Amino acid sequence: MQIAAAAGMNRWSRGNTGNVRKPERSGPHHRGRLMMMLLWIILFSSPCLMVEGQMKIPPETVQQWAISFSKDIAALSARYSGAKLLQKKYKDVESVVKMEEVDGEELVKTFAEEMEEMLGRKMKSVKRLAEAAEDADLYHEYNATLEFDYYNSLLINMVDEDGNSLPLGGDFALEKNEHFNKLPVNTQLSNIQVPTNVYNKDTDILNGAYMSEALNDVFIDNFKKDPTLTWQYFGSSTGFFRLYPDNVDWTVRVFTYLIGREMTFADNTKWIACNNKGYYTHISTLADVQENVMEYLHVLSRPMVINHDHDIIWTEAYMDSVLFNTQAQSLLLMTSVAMPVFSKKEETLSHGILLGVVGTDVALRELMKMAPRYKLGVHGYAYLITNNGYILSHPDLRPLYKEGKKLKPKPNYNSVDLSEVEWEDTEEKLRTAMVKGENGAMSLDVRTSVDKGTRVMFLKNDYFYTVINETPFSLGIVLTRGHGEFIFFGNVSVEEGLHDLQAPDLTIPDEWTYCELDIDPGHRKLDQLQAVVRFLMGKEPELECDMQLIQQTLFDAVVTAPMEAYWTALMLNTSGMDEGVETAFLGTRSGLMRFQRYTGIEKRLAKSFLTASDKENMFTLDHFPVWYRRAAENPAGQFLYYMPRKETRDVFRDYEADYSATLSAEEVEREAEEGGRKQTGRIVIATTAITVTVGKRTAIAGAIGVQMTLELMESRFWAIAAQPNDTDCSNVEGICPLRCDSIDIECYVIDNNGFVLISKQRNDAGRFFGEIDGSVMTTLIRMGMFKRVSLFDYQAMCKMSSHSVSSARPLLSPFYGLASALKWFLSNFLLFLLEFNICGLWHTEPFADAKPSFTSSSHKKKGDILQPCDTEYPSFVYEPSVKETNSIIKCGRCQKMFVVQQIPNSNLLMLVVQADCDCSRQHPPINMNPKEVRYNASVKCDRMRSQKIRRRPESCHAYHPQENANDCGGASVISLSASLFLFCLSFSALVS
Repeated sequence: MQIAAAAGMNRWSRGNTGNVRKPERSGPHHRGRLMMMLLWIILFSSPCLMVEGQMKIPPETVQQWAISFSKDIAALSARYSGAKLLQKKYKDVESVVKMEEVDGEELVKTFAEEMEEMLGRKMKSVKRLAEAAEDADLYHEYNATLEFDYYNSLLINMVDEDGNSLPLGGDFALEKNEHFNKLPVNTQLSNIQVPTNVYNKDTDILNGAYMSEALNDVFIDNFKKDPTLTWQYFGSSTGFFRLYPDNVDWTVRVFTYLIGREMTFADNTKWIACNNKGYYTHISTLADVQENVMEYLHVLSRPMVINHDHDIIWTEAYMDSVLFNTQAQSLLLMTSVAMPVFSKKEETLSHGILLGVVGTDVALRELMKMAPRYKLGVHGYAYLITNNGYILSHPDLRPLYKEGKKLKPKPNYNSVDLSEVEWEDTEEKLRTAMVKGENGAMSLDVRTSVDKGTRVMFLKNDYFYTVINETPFSLGIVLTRGHGEFIFFGNVSVEEGLHDLQAPDLTIPDEWTYCELDIDPGHRKLDQLQAVVRFLMGKEPELECDMQLIQQTLFDAVVTAPMEAYWTALMLNTSGMDEGVETAFLGTRSGLMRFQRYTGIEKRLAKSFLTASDKENMFTLDHFPVWYRRAAENPAGQFLYYMPRKETRDVFRDYEADYSATLSAEEVEREAEEGGRKQTGRIVIATTAITVTVGKRTAIAGAIGVQMTLELMESRFWAIAAQPNDTDCSNVEGICPLRCDSIDIECYVIDNNGFVLISKQRNDAGRFFGEIDGSVMTTLIRMGMFKRVSLFDYQAMCKMSSHSVSSARPLLSPFYGLASALKWFLSNFLLFLLEFNICGLWHTEPFADAKPSFTSSSHKKKGDILQPCDTEYPSFVYEPSVKETNSIIKCGRCQKMFVVQQIPNSNLLMLVVQADCDCSRQHPPINMNPKEVRYNASVKCDRMRSQKIRRRPESCHAYHPQENANDCGGASVISLSASLFLFCLSFSALVS
């Protein structure tokens, strides 16, 4: 039997093309018999020559399996999703649909004008505050004996041991307000906040608090005129902070400076900083830094005070602590508009006295609502940048990363450049034009990724951009060819649409603005669907609503209404239901969603799918659902199958943060624990696009699909991939009957990005196939069936390694370390003097948690510390023109045969691989881990020399002839030893 088997296998050898071919026969009959006998002897005597032996996997059998499996899963997906019915319903209304081409230049101009109007209202509010503060100071006479009671927000509603209100505290009614991020506030009052290291009954504080009380009426009036305003504030140069509305949960960041050689109070001073999210600095030889730096600011203010110039200041992006755990990463940031407040008193006019700063916050998510998703298409988006090219808002911005279980902001989260997310703009033409404030358009071929950076898509994007007047910001929008080119409109009556809009299976996203709910406080408790219904019923006629979006939603509600009855009928037919089908769902371009739960929550494996925490699969302000986006890249009517990637590896920690940021801290921890106890993510989503065609124009109307357990698909596959024992094998060359449950072969179903759906090893599901079998994946890439695509991440976080610090320079001299340390201290302290301003006393920064030195990060292992870096990571994509292939891989003493067959009308492939030949030594696994991009010294120098274009501020206040230049301070203000100064210069020259 062994001889016969060996002889049978040897009838097959490898062809030049990698395919299996049958060798030619020649020579006399007796010579053939002699050669066969010699071959048997050699086979028995030399096991090393068994490499020529090779099993045969019939490609015809694998093809039959693929066809049968295709029909099976297509019928399963079509039945439970109802895709054919929905496509027919949209086909029936094509005759009454109006299709229009989207004008990108006009669209970006309209968005920018609306944003300009909104930001203009904020600037007007700030100007009113500045004028009121200056007038209040003008008519206020400083009273050195003033006794004035005010309420310190840090002490409000707090009592002592006897139950009495604390001094400067008191009882105040605070109500949670949706507009102020659900924080308890009182919109009739403002409050005073005084840092813990400032004496709250200091005469300057009392006079400033008394004077600024006049701002309270302006705060309230501003809020009435512009109900979209959030926090308004006045920060005084004396060190207090007046905030509207009254709120007790605001955090103050305190910086402390110990001055002089006396160290008695060092621990207490450091404790103040560490417990107020600040930083402690010990200055041993300079005097009263804050007071004297304030004098510098007064000098710099003189030209503005004399000219009555009040420049509007827009800040770079910063992070909102309240939104930290409630929004997608790209929507966490805010900006502020501020204006300086000067003394207008004649006696101090030439001195340029800065009283403080007034301002208000602008949540960037509110700004981005003015570029609605439905007008940009499935892959389209809007983004904002500053005059320095830094991103304010962009769907690819990821300001957070995950360290352990804790989410943290990246060190450079607010200085991510446009070129770092739109990295296909290699010549930076887009960035340069936008930074210069130009209007224009351009096109780019881009590689982008979905599903947490693991799947690549190739898109042709059209970029349109313009400046937002009166601000340092520029707006850009992106329309994708084939998806954002056209928009269609349909007409239905309000009565008909309203009926279908109130179906129990229908939802619309609250992150989209169908109706503006911020204008009237009474509307803030409504969700978007409730607001639309009440508006259409005439119960809330004063609501401001987007009628174009509402009309599209009504149209989609009517067209998709039959799906409710279709899904319900399937669910009621319990005897005909396949176990493992859990949810049918659909979504349309208007944000409308319908879904039907075929399985109860107690039996459902995908419990979080299409719930509020499942942001990836829902319509949000910055993206369409991932199943919608992926369906759009597949032919309409053809189902695309994939396993959602719930958890990600360590290398994708900031993609994981994007998912985790949508959950509370408790939910993140609970999910991590549950993931450790049971195998999660064993679900499959099947989705397909629905289109509308008018003439030669086609637009995507929506996507529809079904979510099922992986076990259901596995059972269908294993039933097909096994030939019965009574199979007629007379015309089959190779293994017959062929069965995937045989120990001799491995069978897989993988998707078009190389991820395994089905394998005999259940833990393989969801893994990249190259990690499982590097030999076969390498061969498929070489043969052109799969393509490796490089992607780049310029917002990555990498673990520090020893190469990060050069070991060459310290060898120059042991004195070099001391000199470098001294130069570092001196240069940074000089920068501190130049850059320090009073904003540090009150600026909210929830992520600057100071910690005592014994918990310093310096005690961490170097390899555990994460730092910003650039990475390159691979993605793989199937070439659909290659329908099938087979080959033999030589691996030392054995050869491995495999057959690959496309599963028709899907994005899946079937692989049947010889299992008894281990090729891991010759062909190691292929992983998708990113690699840090390392720059050599010359590249670093080139990058530093080629500074990016920045746009300078439009105004400059250098000097005014009416300044009192004689008021220039004196040597007694800050004393510095001449010998120490010369000593510092010597060291600076030495180490430079």
